[in-house]
Amino acid sequence: MASQTLARHVPVLLPQVLEGLKAGDGGQFIDCTVNGGGHAEGILSHSTPTGRLLGIDLDPNALARSTARLRSFGKRAVFVQSNFAHLLAAAEAKGYRKVHGILIDLGLSSLQLASPHRGFSLQTEGPLDMRMDPSQELTAATIVNTWDQQDLANLLWEYGEERHARRIARRIVALRRDRSLTLVTDLVKIVQSVYGKGRQRIHPATRTFQALRIAVNKELESLQSVLEQARDLLAHGGRLVVIAFHSLEDRIVKGFLQRAAGRCICPGTIPRCVCNPRETLRVLTRKPIRPDEAEIAWNPRSRSARLRIAERI
Repeated sequence: MASQTLARHVPVLLPQVLEGLKAGDGGQFIDCTVNGGGHAEGILSHSTPTGRLLGIDLDPNALARSTARLRSFGKRAVFVQSNFAHLLAAAEAKGYRKVHGILIDLGLSSLQLASPHRGFSLQTEGPLDMRMDPSQELTAATIVNTWDQQDLANLLWEYGEERHARRIARRIVALRRDRSLTLVTDLVKIVQSVYGKGRQRIHPATRTFQALRIAVNKELESLQSVLEQARDLLAHGGRLVVIAFHSLEDRIVKGFLQRAAGRCICPGTIPRCVCNPRETLRVLTRKPIRPDEAEIAWNPRSRSARLRIAERI
């Protein structure tokens, strides 16, 4: 199964995604993170013979893989290389205006994690890169080697929820005085030295790598932007499906859906509502849908997935 996973993108929660989108004949759908094309293939297969799909991805390598995988669907599948923060512009350029379903899968694929030169995985040696778009200038190495200690600590705490953020930032600054930290192992060793040799439920560098990847690709800002645009692109009765993989993403998605359902999400310490909720979506998942034990067994990376569904009203 490992080799199959690396050779072909394995979509997370595929049956639940197809049910959530109500994928059927004649529909127009957008996959905002088409990646290896696994979800897109399922959507196109379920919307045969006339359903259409727009696949968007910032990663040109992922876009190439999905284009090859979906070639048999011909003109029913079109693609755009773009940050999904520009969803409206990408959809307008391809003639997608009022669509039946939009999927936002926020996870990395096994293929991205398995590419050493991308620097996403802490398990494989490679450069501290982490860019979805290889043409952009900012890399993880830039952040690690140029940001001051307080900014690094804030980043690790806010985006990684790393409890040792200050100690890790201090250690990074101390070691980079002697040489630049450019490799995945440079950073992994720093975090491991802070944690020590005790057993950890997850790899100790997981949160640090998460924080850097989010910052490099401006993931949370892009997510906030795409949710508003996706809501406005949906036709009446259209479905929005979002798969998040960590609490920061899911918190943003949940808050947006609550506001879009007309519920105030202001903290109790604020005397008057400032979040401006208006009822534009009906939330169809009271709690996020999680993968079952069987799916986790054959696709372990699905274990943290959280799927939420809403419908345009």
